[in-house]
Amino acid sequence: MACACVLAGLGPGPGPSAQAFDLLGALGFGEKPPEPSANAYPYDLTIDTQGAPKEAKAAIEDASSLQRLRTEAPGAPDQLVRLAESDLPKIVDALWGLGYYDAAVTIDVAGVPLMLGQNRTEAAARAVTAYRGRARVPIRIVANPGPQYVFRNIFVLDDATGQPFTPDQLPARVVKAKPGDPARSAEVVAAEAAIVDHFREQGHPFAKVTSRQPVVFHPARAMDVTLRVRAGPVANLGPITVSGAPDVDHAVVRSFIYAQPGDPYSPTALNGIRKSVSRIEALGGVRIREAEKLDANGQLPIFVELTERKRHAFGVSALYSTIDGPEVRTYWTNRNLFGGGEVLRLEASTFYAGRAIGEPAWVRDEKRLQRSDLGGRFGFTFLKPGLWGTRNDLLVSAQAAREKGYAYTDRRAGAEVDIRHRFSDTSSLQIGVKAERGQTSDALGEVTYTLVGVPITYTYDSTDKPLDPTRGVRLTASVTPYPTFLGSTVGMTVAKANASTYWALDKDARYILAARIGLGSILGGDLEDIPSNYRFYAGGGGSVRGYRYQSLSPQIGRFPIGGKSLIDGSIEARIKVTDTIGVVPFVDAGQAYADRFPRLNEPIRVAAGLGLRYYTAVGPIRLDIAAPLNPRKGDKPVAVYIGIGQSF
Repeated sequence: MACACVLAGLGPGPGPSAQAFDLLGALGFGEKPPEPSANAYPYDLTIDTQGAPKEAKAAIEDASSLQRLRTEAPGAPDQLVRLAESDLPKIVDALWGLGYYDAAVTIDVAGVPLMLGQNRTEAAARAVTAYRGRARVPIRIVANPGPQYVFRNIFVLDDATGQPFTPDQLPARVVKAKPGDPARSAEVVAAEAAIVDHFREQGHPFAKVTSRQPVVFHPARAMDVTLRVRAGPVANLGPITVSGAPDVDHAVVRSFIYAQPGDPYSPTALNGIRKSVSRIEALGGVRIREAEKLDANGQLPIFVELTERKRHAFGVSALYSTIDGPEVRTYWTNRNLFGGGEVLRLEASTFYAGRAIGEPAWVRDEKRLQRSDLGGRFGFTFLKPGLWGTRNDLLVSAQAAREKGYAYTDRRAGAEVDIRHRFSDTSSLQIGVKAERGQTSDALGEVTYTLVGVPITYTYDSTDKPLDPTRGVRLTASVTPYPTFLGSTVGMTVAKANASTYWALDKDARYILAARIGLGSILGGDLEDIPSNYRFYAGGGGSVRGYRYQSLSPQIGRFPIGGKSLIDGSIEARIKVTDTIGVVPFVDAGQAYADRFPRLNEPIRVAAGLGLRYYTAVGPIRLDIAAPLNPRKGDKPVAVYIGIGQSF
């Protein structure tokens, strides 16, 4: 006869395995049970799963109070026995959660076997008493899970009609559990969550599973599961109320909310609100809360609850490079200068600038350090978001610097004013005015310049995380004309474009393919008239790893002089080995060219390498080792790079 057992409820299944803690104890790092005494009954615990899979033992360890409390000795024999008896139903439930519905569990306490449905408390307590003060009580959990049952039928019914949903209403791919899969309770719980998420994404904010009926058929070693689902009404977004953060102008906050009342409801839309509002630096937390019922217009009111960050921040960092020497950086920022989320940031740095272009630190002359040997930068940036409550932001910046790199030296001062219009959370267009005056020196000679331009930049970013993207696309394209009629000493137009894309190959984003390409071109002006710091260079940690910074460009002798065009790119496979450790094989390629467009018939330099990632809550810490594949004379065989965040 087919026995159909109806299970009252299914839990979420076993949690993280306790085996790691056993391993620590075996190595002597974990806590051990106390020694026997006249007032306590410590015990030694062993678990025998009769050769069952590791998941069965892990479930027992997670469910067992004997396992969890083994370093605490009960004060009386009957306390220890009751602790063991309380484990029996919990262990059986844990094995049922994995689909082992014929599981048999016995707990042997001091030689007395305890089983469900039997009362041997007094006999076991007497056996425990014999160990008082002389030895730990031996306890052995013996579990025979038996065969693992599988799903036979999974029914998902509309609670309103009692009929199955149509494929248009609920595609089969949503319910990931399917006939023949192990009948684990975690699979049922996951299916319920996926069904609710699906209906919520289709605009049903109150979707819920109203009942769950799993039925086990022992002769067939199978389970049928019936889920009744109430989708609830379809709703649009209602009024969006902003509260909290009283020192931040809420009109500015609303300018970062792109969803509007009347838009279709979905969790994706609410997450978009949270993500976009979180871009305001003055805010430390953004919580999105839904109303518990629809309003009189059949819409769902939304509440945006804010908390503020500390207004001021100050930081100092020190760097050292075997090529460029020491550098010290400092910054100060105010994240809410006038109460409208304005950000003012002051930055300064000083570093060893050296005396000879292109020479590494160890061959520079050893004269006494002079003031002229020091380089530095000082500047500020100011952001006023949400001008007059609109989606327009004001950006103002200025910088003065004296720098000397591998390719050139420059002294400059300049300022820029821009207006940025945010079309959405993913795209914006920026236009402004930029003026700069300076002097550069390189192997081509010295250029004293004045540039006044009109920078125009389009940005698109649909990635999910700024420092460690797993999905989406990034694109930045800019063009800046510097016409002579505005006062520029060299008439030219600088165009740049950078694009990257990211593909997660699995649901948990443990395997990611990432690709990047960069292009640049300068139209107008002769190479020797263009300031060195505006020419294009490739090579280094942000470009082609394995080659020295700025070294991949046209050269005079051994000195790079920069080019009028650029192409470079990278391909990476980002593989998570554990939750915190990852490896990244990569290939980079690139070159700058003297002509205004890349000459692809000329050699392009290629490098390959392997990276190590340590993932933190802030972002991955990056270590990359790269080697040139077609090196030139003088290129080093290996280069090492360390940083925070992915390389692109």
